[in-house]
Amino acid sequence: MMTDRLPISEIWVYLSGDPLFALVLTLASYQFGYTLYIKFNRNPILNPAAISIILIAVIISQFGFGDSPKEAYQQYFEGAKFVHFLLGTATVALAVPIYRGFSEMRGKIMPIFIALTAGSIVSICSAVLIAKYMNAGESIVGSMYTKSVTAPIAMGIAERIQVSPTLTAVFTVITGILGAILAPYILDLFKIRPWWIRGTAIGVGAHGLGITRAFSVNEQAGIFASMAMGLNGVLSAIFLPYIYTLIHG
Repeated sequence: MMTDRLPISEIWVYLSGDPLFALVLTLASYQFGYTLYIKFNRNPILNPAAISIILIAVIISQFGFGDSPKEAYQQYFEGAKFVHFLLGTATVALAVPIYRGFSEMRGKIMPIFIALTAGSIVSICSAVLIAKYMNAGESIVGSMYTKSVTAPIAMGIAERIQVSPTLTAVFTVITGILGAILAPYILDLFKIRPWWIRGTAIGVGAHGLGITRAFSVNEQAGIFASMAMGLNGVLSAIFLPYIYTLIHG
């Protein structure tokens, strides 16, 4: 006895409406990107996060996630919010490798602090000035202030200084991806070899995604990247709202 079969289109509509599908899609796309990354000897161009973002963007925009881009994102995020929640806990969990590698940081705290401060100032000033030079809107310019802080902290700062958390998240992720991809080539170009220096630079410039890249290459680089990102996040959360208010009234 034959039974009626549902068309593929109806099956897809059912799956895309299930929040669990968005979570599975997120994990599967990242696993696919990570597999490519390992297969090609950890080539920084094949960043797993970048590959995952591209795949998910194509799928939710082309295959029936809502009637508009906004609806598609909202429907996807409804299922993927659990991963978003883990961003904060993952940031806090970086205290573990920092604690384990604390002995390696002795004697290097002051150089790291100076480099971190200089890097943060240059990152903010360059991004804001370029955005203003290109006549970007105030929402985009405001979001540039926090783009070099890890996403959970950046979005919190964005809400405090009353700029768009969504734009902030977008620029933060783009900064992390570009930093994780380009940092190894830039550091090699300037013949910067010590792992602790490379890790610090990547942690300040590429935050969470940079840390992932650093740990995949060298543990010491990952430890110093974690510390640099953590310190940068703490200092930015404390001082950036006051600096923004001072500048913009």
